[in-house]
Amino acid sequence: MPSALSSASIVSLIAIAGVLAGVSLSAIHSISRALVAFSGGVLVGVAAFWVLPELAEYFGWPGAVLWMVGGFAALWIVDKKIYPVCPSCSHTHDHDACSTRLHGFAGPILTAAAFHSFLDGWILAASTAESTAWLASGVLLGIAAHKLPEGLALGVIVRASVRYNRSAIWTSIGVEALTVAGAAAALLLAPRLGTVWAHALLALAAGSFLYLGYHAVHSEYRRGGMAPALMPALTGVAGSSVMRLVGGRFFGL
Repeated sequence: MPSALSSASIVSLIAIAGVLAGVSLSAIHSISRALVAFSGGVLVGVAAFWVLPELAEYFGWPGAVLWMVGGFAALWIVDKKIYPVCPSCSHTHDHDACSTRLHGFAGPILTAAAFHSFLDGWILAASTAESTAWLASGVLLGIAAHKLPEGLALGVIVRASVRYNRSAIWTSIGVEALTVAGAAAALLLAPRLGTVWAHALLALAAGSFLYLGYHAVHSEYRRGGMAPALMPALTGVAGSSVMRLVGGRFFGL
């Protein structure tokens, strides 16, 4: 299993690949829509089959479910009342058909995306601090699956908000690189925070995975109907659960 910093670097590179594709491609609707629904299914599967069992060992099943529901509710409140928890994936404007720049949009979207990336890195570090290798692998899988469509969306939105491709690329890369900074900060603070912090953040991760998965699938359902939303999502759920079973059986994850 890679170290926390290696894992953060991996997901940052995945997101950066998405950013480059998002900035470069003029029409990514057909690609990104399927990826969003699929990544939503992966997130739900990872929360249910990878993270929840680990939380149950620490909190017990009732406590684990309550922690997960609490994480879901917290992100729902933030998303609905304060600001989108994943702004690059949550915005409803059709950027694939946008012919004018989104004046004033770059600052808010980059700031919120930077915090989101930092939190991703922090959660990755938490999953490796006091947990088993299979759980850390599951959290890595869930965040990595979400990073590609996130990077695609971020690249498209920021490119529509600034004058030059170069500016869109470098600012977005800087934002996604904060995933590594989040992991490093968590590792530095871990000795002072004790063991509870890791499990509390894992509960937040499970709740956030469930919420982001639900949000992705529901958004695609509203855009294209049941089949285009559910088929990729169910494939993602099945894929993550099969990976958990195969990994546990043959690789000790």
